[in-house]
Amino acid sequence: MSPDRFIARKLKFQGNLAAVSIAVSFLVIIIAVAVSSGFRQSVRDGIAALTGDIRIAPSTSIVSEGDPVPAHLPSEEAILALPGVKSIRPVAVRAGIVRSGDVIHGVLVKGVPDRPDSSLCVSIPTRLAAITGLKEGDDMTTYFIGEKVRVRKFHVTEVHRDMLEMDDNLVVYANLSDIQRLSGWSADEASALEVAVDPSHRTNFWVNELTDEIGMRLVLSGEASEADLVATSSVRANPQIFDWLDLLDFNVLVILILMIIVAGVNMISGLLIVLLRNIATIGTLKTLGMSDRAIGKVFLRVAAGVVLKGMIAGNVVGLLFCVIQQTTHLLKLDPANYFVSFVPVHIDLPWILAADAVAFAAIMLLLLIPTLFIARVDPAQTVKAE
Repeated sequence: MSPDRFIARKLKFQGNLAAVSIAVSFLVIIIAVAVSSGFRQSVRDGIAALTGDIRIAPSTSIVSEGDPVPAHLPSEEAILALPGVKSIRPVAVRAGIVRSGDVIHGVLVKGVPDRPDSSLCVSIPTRLAAITGLKEGDDMTTYFIGEKVRVRKFHVTEVHRDMLEMDDNLVVYANLSDIQRLSGWSADEASALEVAVDPSHRTNFWVNELTDEIGMRLVLSGEASEADLVATSSVRANPQIFDWLDLLDFNVLVILILMIIVAGVNMISGLLIVLLRNIATIGTLKTLGMSDRAIGKVFLRVAAGVVLKGMIAGNVVGLLFCVIQQTTHLLKLDPANYFVSFVPVHIDLPWILAADAVAFAAIMLLLLIPTLFIARVDPAQTVKAE
């Protein structure tokens, strides 16, 4: 065992407030990182369910009731071969009006492939269920306005939680074939094609890069069916939402810095108390020939143990809170202001470990400040005082 480790084990850190401060700081850091990651994942999932990560259509509008596009593109295989592209699916979208008793509300009926339900079966969002009083097993009368009014009676087989629960953005999921027949299209026609990006590539930069690459392939394909199509990323189509997410990430960075400063200041004061209580020990060690740097390592080792214990305690409590919130959705939000109805959390271990490492390193660097006090201790004076 090295001398500095042996001596550090004999010293006690007398600063309970500093230890508690470390634990609370890491608790706040973990929750902030998890909530930021949760918001980003939830909002991205909500937008992807609504428009896809990348949308291929004649226009950038969500509702397309004009001329259809091919349900399968000649360049589809080349697009699927791009790194990060997970899948491509055709969708058919129509705006409709739901009537339930005296309640009337506008919806977006989206036909998607591979739904397990039979014809005229739909899944409605929880917000629409709350507004209209509809529930599983009910019939939902929906009016579609076009050259003539068309009425369809859908059967509600599921009430799903929409991650973007806003009254002006309620999406009802139906079978693709039902909406194709409603629009008078064949099975090879759709409103648009949605490209899903693998979660590992779902960053603003990568989604925009893939969008540009797909758009270039559509332009250069030479196929008449692709000549009028454009690719639009969810990031560019919803700049206000992603700007809000970037602002949220900036707030997390501010919280991280503030928590490091608070924890660092409390640890500095605690370490100074330890140094002042052990002036005689410092003088003795200097008399025995130990350098200021070696003595500093002794006290830094003591402080590092306290920081590590506080970090572990903060992580355990923070992760426990995240698990509880993730499973119960205990803390609610107003979706009109926050896009989601509850505080979303996502335990992103790489980011959490990175935040822990940065915070630990920053606190230890701050603790180099009080160790400068060691150089001012005169062994002759301390020995004489003893």
